[in-house]
Amino acid sequence: MFGEKRLRSKLFGSSGVRGLVNVDLTPILAAKIGLAVVTFSKAKKVLAARDTRVSGLMLENALVSGLLAAGANVTCSDVVPTPVLAFLTKKLNADAGVMITASHNPPEYNGIKIFDNDGLAYDEESQNKIERIIDRGSFSLAEWRNIGQATCTDESSLYFEMMAKSVKLEKKWHLVVDPGCGATYSLAPAVFKKLGCRLLAVNAQPDGFFPARSSEPNPDSLKPLAKIVKRLGVDMGIAYDGDGDRVAFIDEKGNFADFDRSLAAYAARVVKKNGGGTVATNVEASMCVEKMVEAQGGRVIRTKVGDIYISEAVKRHTTVFGGEPCGAWIHPKFHYCPDGILSSILLLKALEDEGKRLSEFIAETPQYATVRENIHCSNEIKHAVVEEAGEDLKTVFPSYKEFSTVDGVRLTIRNGWILVRASGTEPVIRLTAEGETLRAAKNIVGKGVALVRKLVKESRK
Repeated sequence: MFGEKRLRSKLFGSSGVRGLVNVDLTPILAAKIGLAVVTFSKAKKVLAARDTRVSGLMLENALVSGLLAAGANVTCSDVVPTPVLAFLTKKLNADAGVMITASHNPPEYNGIKIFDNDGLAYDEESQNKIERIIDRGSFSLAEWRNIGQATCTDESSLYFEMMAKSVKLEKKWHLVVDPGCGATYSLAPAVFKKLGCRLLAVNAQPDGFFPARSSEPNPDSLKPLAKIVKRLGVDMGIAYDGDGDRVAFIDEKGNFADFDRSLAAYAARVVKKNGGGTVATNVEASMCVEKMVEAQGGRVIRTKVGDIYISEAVKRHTTVFGGEPCGAWIHPKFHYCPDGILSSILLLKALEDEGKRLSEFIAETPQYATVRENIHCSNEIKHAVVEEAGEDLKTVFPSYKEFSTVDGVRLTIRNGWILVRASGTEPVIRLTAEGETLRAAKNIVGKGVALVRKLVKESRK
């Protein structure tokens, strides 16, 4: 019933290449990725940048060496946020952009994310082709006279100008901004000051060890920021992850703004402003997104978990907005990369237009209960177990409304939904259930857990 074929670990994940420095991700591999990118894309002009991680310069030098060896000319932008690199790749008519970052992961990790000439992260097909080139060692090395040249220049002022021209704030917002010692340390405060905000910046010095807080802005890591916001009585707290593609908010009361409800409230605002439209989110996002968007005449499409899948859907379906419930929001009017700084500015503008404080803006979105469970399952059979669970879940929940295999198995039922996915990094099957009440969510996930455990047990016989 269950195949025993071992799945080879892919080099690329849902956010490019990522791993422990000098264990999974070495300068040797970085050079090979640079060679493969140019071999695949035939790029002549490539932009490169990095976040503040201590391994960034080492990996950037190796990556750039590979790019040069394949004949591309490379412009190095030093430390800039990932969305800035993506924006500049299209703005400066580069053939590709490469970003050295592990985003929200701990400091011992790093990664490489690749963008095409439209500022869109490489999709699975492109990543697979690059991976095959690396596996085969089939690199296109340039002749000595055609080796590329590297130059260093900071063009982030073009992004800064775009922000200043696109958004005008009427209110003099009083903010506390926390870049978390990451790539937004300089640019974010500068943008807010340019827009006339009264600003206090904390953790606004570059430090790749992320000593002040985790590079992932979540309720736990932002407790100190929440205390500052409440004590000072400011309008809002804003925090970014290590490379600036994610943003989290603290409302005027010092409360963490729930990711799902923030996403749903802003998505509904965009749909309302556009008189309709489509919003892209992933299979793990709360059903409050549909609730809010459909109330404004819009519709929601769901993708696999990972911002590259959201970006693809945003472009393919010409959506008005896209985002994941981790603070990664995509604004297609500007570009296709999740952008923390842009998202925070646009949220402030939305609050101005609505005449509301952040807590009031989010309060209109219903809050549902979510329950998660992990079940250990060997990597060899976890995908087969999830596939088998799909058909059986239909029997467990016979009155289901929708069935999706976009990413794992997802069933929508009368008072909630359940998602069963194989972890991409661990020997685990993850179950997520949401219900209109906590009791409903626990009941839904409980039935799913019983089924998956039964299937895992059967597979071992």
